[in-house]
Amino acid sequence: MTTTGEVGREGTKDRTWLVAVAAALWGTDGLLRLPLAEDLPAGTVVFWEHLLVVVVLLPLLPSAFRALARCGPREWLAVLVIGGGASALATALFTAAFQVGDPITPLVLQKLQPLFAVLAAWALLGERMRRGYVLFAVPALAGTWLLAFRDPLDIEVSALRAALLALGAAALWAAGTVLGRLVSTSLASRDVTTLRFAVGLPMSAIIVAVQGNTFAVSWDNALGLGLLALVPGLLALSLYYVGLRATPAARATLAELAFPATAAVIGVSFLDSTLSATQWLGLFVVIAAVTALGWHERTRPTPVVVPPEPAGASGASGTSRAES
Repeated sequence: MTTTGEVGREGTKDRTWLVAVAAALWGTDGLLRLPLAEDLPAGTVVFWEHLLVVVVLLPLLPSAFRALARCGPREWLAVLVIGGGASALATALFTAAFQVGDPITPLVLQKLQPLFAVLAAWALLGERMRRGYVLFAVPALAGTWLLAFRDPLDIEVSALRAALLALGAAALWAAGTVLGRLVSTSLASRDVTTLRFAVGLPMSAIIVAVQGNTFAVSWDNALGLGLLALVPGLLALSLYYVGLRATPAARATLAELAFPATAAVIGVSFLDSTLSATQWLGLFVVIAAVTALGWHERTRPTPVVVPPEPAGASGASGTSRAES
């Protein structure tokens, strides 16, 4: 990468801000999902989200699969994990964690997702974090912790089964970020989005069948399902993969913290939620950290995440294809 505010090696500019915008759109999820959750099982909602998006993207499926056919086994495996794991299975695991345990445990352990993503980005993509990374990561993670709990000093993690389910969800979501970054050098953003939903659809159907839930929904839920599929679903992920193509995964995972910040604002504004003083503090800290990260990467000559060396450079690793 050249300077972060300039054109990068592949002619693209840093798009940390676009990842944050996509994550903010995910924050509208609760406004649409809450009424549906009162009428439908979670697995059924996830299935219809994938089905509606696949119907919209149907004309793009042949070209997306042709593009995937030209890739190697690494990209095939990555797409399977992104679609089946990060898109469908992770949501099912996170929902199950709430069902079998207390509501605190999944929220606590979900905060480990950025840490999983940073480790995976280092191991799979060869990304290296400079010391300046912690100046954004620590406040962002601390702010997310404050935002998640009314009393951040009175947290008790219990129920081993719920904890394992939540850790599995966090790991899969982190893998989705890193593997999405990996395949973005071999597949167009449009193809990654299309394949994610196409692979996630049969996995979500399997989840519904295993849980013994119904696939049927009423027309009363049609509008909500459509908006859920197209706004925090298709639109957000389309922007996300465009942004991820030019954003190192370790940096993108911090930009994704715009998601809980937006969700909190939506909850207070439309869902009759209230925030404690420490939650308001956490909200402002997250917004400030994510905004500062995007500003720094666009205006400063030294990025906080060092991409791997380009192919052919001295000392380049086998993961060098995953750079921006």
